[in-house]
Amino acid sequence: MTDTIMRTADRVIAATYRRFPIVLERGEGCTVWDTQGRRYTDFVAGIAVCNLGHAHPRIAAALARQARRLVHVSNLYYTIPQTELARMLVEQSFADRVFFGNSGAEANEAAIKLARKHFNDKGMPERFRIVCMEKSFHGRTMATLSATGQDKIKKGFDPVLEGFSFVPFNDIEALNAAIDDHTCAVMLEPIQGEGGVRCPDAGFLQRVRELCDQRGVLMILDEIQTGMGRTGKFFAHEHYGVTPDIMTLAKALANGLPIGAMLATEKVAAAFGVGAHASTFGGTPLVAAAALETLKIMVEEKIVPRALDTGNYFQEALNQLKLRHSCVAEVRGKGLLLGIQLNGPAEALVPVCMEKGFLVNCVQGDTLRFVPPLIIQKSEIEALIQCLDDVLTR
Repeated sequence: MTDTIMRTADRVIAATYRRFPIVLERGEGCTVWDTQGRRYTDFVAGIAVCNLGHAHPRIAAALARQARRLVHVSNLYYTIPQTELARMLVEQSFADRVFFGNSGAEANEAAIKLARKHFNDKGMPERFRIVCMEKSFHGRTMATLSATGQDKIKKGFDPVLEGFSFVPFNDIEALNAAIDDHTCAVMLEPIQGEGGVRCPDAGFLQRVRELCDQRGVLMILDEIQTGMGRTGKFFAHEHYGVTPDIMTLAKALANGLPIGAMLATEKVAAAFGVGAHASTFGGTPLVAAAALETLKIMVEEKIVPRALDTGNYFQEALNQLKLRHSCVAEVRGKGLLLGIQLNGPAEALVPVCMEKGFLVNCVQGDTLRFVPPLIIQKSEIEALIQCLDDVLTR
């Protein structure tokens, strides 16, 4: 069956992914199994998506209940799950308003549109440009692709949309120089995940916030990968004592169900009046019910502080690994968004770890990224460290 599935997929699915030669069939907690019965401890979690692990019983039950009640209606009508989800997100964050879409890219599209609309409504349509960071990643649609600071992502899609410029992450002077009378916002990730798990220097995000205030532009934080407890705070910007004007979420918001959210202050969100933006499936009752249950579990079971404690343990273990292996150049990250940069290509280590029963991910060619479910056990981390120790020794 495995070979048949892979051959069929290669024939009928667009070849936009280079897939590993396994067919994953089921999961439970931090473990997944393939069609041949082999088990893997999952340190990818759908790329920072399944924060509560696979097949969580409470989320499965919430989905089943909602599927029997109401799966989808238009956003022309009020629904209970969407309303309760928005209320809880507002209560957990700085924001006053939430717009729901289906993905991180859609959330970032909404943020880009809102920033431009905000200044247009103020009689300043010339302020439409957004300053972004080099090595950033904001999505694959044309607008979010244009806002992404990686040339390899844009290759073959020129001309990209105008209105985006780029400065090095952590370079406040370059950012100051890039802001002009046509700038409406600065858009960045608190920690660059796809960019190699790169954290901000001490004081950088605070300086960005101050600069945005001084120059009268909006601060957009893309927390699609860093939000929902991933870094040991509910949102990564809480580590740095800053508050954005707009924030985007997706990935882990519904623990694997497709959803995106853009959150904003009342002052900024006011630009999105009736008809300004829309999404057919945004915040549909079924997915909203899963996201609402996800949030409830995270709060009730104190998942976020647990992620911080487990992440500190994991990071210390990776630092000890660095001391034993000169090929490890640097350990980076916060909470359970961690990476080790090697003094050379890292991609070949991914299938080796997979053969040993661990799913890991490579970014930027030289960095292994670890984004396991936030419920990962220390014993599972210890097993991965032993695996990496063996692999790096070889």
